[in-house]
Amino acid sequence: MVPDLVRTWVAGWVVSRQRPPAVEHPWGLYVDVGLPDQVGRHVLPAPDQSVVRAAAATVTVPHTWLKLPVEAETAVPWMPAGWTVDKEETGHLMAADLRATRPVVPDGYRVTVETEAGVTCVRVTDASGAPAAKGQLALVGAAAVVDRVGTEEGHRRRGLGGFVMRTLADHAVDRGAETGVLGATDAGRALYETLGWRRHTGLAACVYRP
Repeated sequence: MVPDLVRTWVAGWVVSRQRPPAVEHPWGLYVDVGLPDQVGRHVLPAPDQSVVRAAAATVTVPHTWLKLPVEAETAVPWMPAGWTVDKEETGHLMAADLRATRPVVPDGYRVTVETEAGVTCVRVTDASGAPAAKGQLALVGAAAVVDRVGTEEGHRRRGLGGFVMRTLADHAVDRGAETGVLGATDAGRALYETLGWRRHTGLAACVYRP
């Protein structure tokens, strides 16, 4: 199940971030991220030490990453010279059975929902029109990959994160999605679990910094 979730997550992530489709390799998938601190990432759906070493051996460009659906502690002894497990970037692969809840935007806020280039964005603003919270998703068959969910610091603990997640879920369900998938930070995991999302595995983040 985890390898399928990983592949779904990658397929939705590249749509959400408007990046080229992932490239298949014997060990998994390669995504051109295109950022100075993350040139690209190899995502290995079913890693073990030999698979990780094979992927790492192809990397010559610093700030190339490996994403592995394992706990950080598991990944550490697999890393060859020049590679580091970045525990601050390590997260959680989560999924949920989606259902519609028809949430109501909290008092004092407004919401807009827009879809462009296959990406649906939910944006919440306060009474002055300033950004308060946001999130987006991309559909992959019967799955919805949720991405970039966040609440501005001055608007936290007001239910906006849960509202954004429920609004995204409603949109996905209305379009035939049954399952939600996402990669979560530690802080995000706490919110998502209150909404019925389940953690399936860690997402170890490993970077080439020779």
